[in-house]
Amino acid sequence: MGEALQAALTERYDTLTGSLRERVLTFVLAAFDSLPAYRDADAVAFLERVLPVVLGVQQQMGQVTDAYLTAMLADMLGTTTATAPATSAVAEQLRGVPAAQVYERPFVQVWTALSRGHDIADAIGQGRTRLLSITETDLQLARTHAARGAMERGGAKFFRRRLSSGENCALCTIASTQRYRVAELMPIHPGCHCKPEPLPGNRDPGQVLDEQLLKDAHAAIARDLGASDRGGRAPDYRDVIITRQHGEYGPLLAVRRQNFTGPDDVRPA
Repeated sequence: MGEALQAALTERYDTLTGSLRERVLTFVLAAFDSLPAYRDADAVAFLERVLPVVLGVQQQMGQVTDAYLTAMLADMLGTTTATAPATSAVAEQLRGVPAAQVYERPFVQVWTALSRGHDIADAIGQGRTRLLSITETDLQLARTHAARGAMERGGAKFFRRRLSSGENCALCTIASTQRYRVAELMPIHPGCHCKPEPLPGNRDPGQVLDEQLLKDAHAAIARDLGASDRGGRAPDYRDVIITRQHGEYGPLLAVRRQNFTGPDDVRPA
């Protein structure tokens, strides 16, 4: 079938995953907004209501991703569709941290903001923003974890990140020009909607897959940052956008000047 089937598979996958994302975000934010207060008891009630749903949607995201990439690889390689694993495509603790602990963080955000003198409306808004970021990031982690398993099982060696059909940030745009190895999780960042796409064949296609897009991105960075050279390749993308190892996310796209606490910075009490 070739390109026509792959395009149809991608369109269907994008529709399904977009619907999953929209539904779970609507549900989670509505549950947070409807709380009578944001005290300990409200946090407990919120977790009891929301966690089964978000964990279920993460599993669905993993299963849909697994099915999509399995079918894509079968068409690319001309092989029989591999059977999906009997176990869940996504582990419950995507971050290596209990989900209840992660989804309590929006409440901690609210309490922290209040302790710093913010009014209640602003504090709740900060908690809501944190909840949105957590939920979106977990959906993307479910995608990348399932994708690695499906591509390894299907025999792929390399992949690229395919940009979403909407607006894409500079981090994702530059990263989309590069090839990645299947043995490594796709680097993400909060709010990232990119998807892994296997590259046909086992021969390394080289680091840069889209030279023109990379040049255009460099030109935009040079225009915004006021830095360029005669070759049009400075500042080098590796001096601007790098991959850091996040203690929970795994590989994380970041700007070199950004810093965050990693697992080596956390010491037991």
